[in-house]
Amino acid sequence: MFITINVVHMTLRKNFLLASNSSSRYRLLKSAGLKFQTTKPLCNEELIKEKLLNLKINIKNLPKYLAREKALSVSKKTNSLVVGSDTVIVFQNTLISKAKNLNEAKKKLQKLSGKKHKIISAVSVCQKEKQIWCSKQESTITLKKLNNDQIDEYLKRAGKQILSSVGCYQAEKLGPQIIKSIKGDFFNVLGFPLFPFLSFLSNKKK
Repeated sequence: MFITINVVHMTLRKNFLLASNSSSRYRLLKSAGLKFQTTKPLCNEELIKEKLLNLKINIKNLPKYLAREKALSVSKKTNSLVVGSDTVIVFQNTLISKAKNLNEAKKKLQKLSGKKHKIISAVSVCQKEKQIWCSKQESTITLKKLNNDQIDEYLKRAGKQILSSVGCYQAEKLGPQIIKSIKGDFFNVLGFPLFPFLSFLSNKKK
């Protein structure tokens, strides 16, 4: 269940396009009372990621570049504000990818069990094929020490929808059952630096 966020609507009635297929980002922004439409990014995210990693960029900057490319790909087709976002998990200086099935999810949770990892999310706003604003935030999550039976039970309850979460725990749903602590912005953990974005919209209105 998502947290309902009370905002001052009259200062944040700025329409924008969200270049994202993420249902969690959609629900988060809707819960903030924002007016927007969604569209899928018009770029090959995996190809861009591969090229960036081949350039040996700092993996902590990867979501910033991907968010920008997603927003720019849609911005070429409209004069509206376009918002792109991306999230990565970094564990022991290694990029963690989404699990393709529940067996991979189990292996991932076994790896993260009892340990800390970083969640880095970025948001980019583009208009007329130019980036006009961006923000990146980092949070640290520590998972509880989990045995195989606990992981199996968790995945059984969570089901295949857990595969939409990079960390395989969905902090906004059953995640608190296996998360020990979160250091940093909770909304960043959900995949979107919400508070900086709300500040941007408020300032954009003025």
